[in-house]
Amino acid sequence: MAESATTDQPKEQTKEQTNKVEITDAGPSLKRLIIEVPAETVAERLAESMDTLGVEKAPGDITVPASLADAFAGVDTVYHAAAQVGDWGKWQWFVNVTIDGTRNMLDAARQAGVRRFLHVSSISAYGHPDGKGMVLDETAPLGVKLHKWSYYSRAKAEAERLVWAAHQAGDVPATVVKPSWLYGPRDRASMPRLIRAIRAGKGKLLGDGSNLLNLTYAGNEAEGCILAATADNALGESYNLSSDGDITLAGYMNKIAAALGCKPVTRKVPYKVAYKAAFLMELFGHMFSRKTPPLVTRYSVWLMGRQCFFSPEKARRELNWQPTVGYDEGIEKSVKWCLDNGVV
Repeated sequence: MAESATTDQPKEQTKEQTNKVEITDAGPSLKRLIIEVPAETVAERLAESMDTLGVEKAPGDITVPASLADAFAGVDTVYHAAAQVGDWGKWQWFVNVTIDGTRNMLDAARQAGVRRFLHVSSISAYGHPDGKGMVLDETAPLGVKLHKWSYYSRAKAEAERLVWAAHQAGDVPATVVKPSWLYGPRDRASMPRLIRAIRAGKGKLLGDGSNLLNLTYAGNEAEGCILAATADNALGESYNLSSDGDITLAGYMNKIAAALGCKPVTRKVPYKVAYKAAFLMELFGHMFSRKTPPLVTRYSVWLMGRQCFFSPEKARRELNWQPTVGYDEGIEKSVKWCLDNGVV
């Protein structure tokens, strides 16, 4: 997918030299961890706010090109993780933020002469391939089997194409990483929903629950981003930062249940039934222009129940990316944070 760099590679830094880094919004978990985690280790404790980290903040809006010049002044490395996130909303929202926002970031990076543009894409940029036993690596094409209203995945694919075009034209030296399903402390989206469902006895497995998940702890993801942004051999490459190891859907759900002191999740719903039900909910929502997402979407069904697997082996091999926080520790920390902070 990625081709050889056509620009000079970043100069090797001495210990006395520093890297000035620009990070666009990566969400509270990933952004905070990228800032806190040095390349060598994982910080044990997360600061409670950006201010306590001593981070120089440069206000800007990726949808307003004129606001980016000052933010890019003197920047060596850009971590671009901002996007319109979610599986519901108007297509124009995704165009404005994910596609045009990435274009604006690339233009600003070119003008500033940055030495590395780390684009945080997503395994969703591959589209929605699926099939029992299917294993996909970074050579897989983008935007496969996109269904109607699959705006998030479509926009991520288009944004990534813009990054590769800029890199191949010699405008911006780029590296792309593709996270998968992220979890960890400060997750206010998926983990609280799972906790509420399991506590209420409403948790269900899609299919028999034996499918492997692409699941990554946010701290491990942040380490992978730093490795990809700083390794010379990563220039012009793409990496699936997409798994901390083998874990099934049933395994994940039941580790959460165990952390909560709840009974294991055993109720099941056939994947095809859930997928068709999700389509009908989406159809109803679009017909009546609902602003809030339906209870279930096809994207969420695919995310949790798909049979294919996105391999992280290239990142393991070329970046020596290994999870430093395992599933048991990570899930326990994530559940505890949700309970301690009243988000469930």
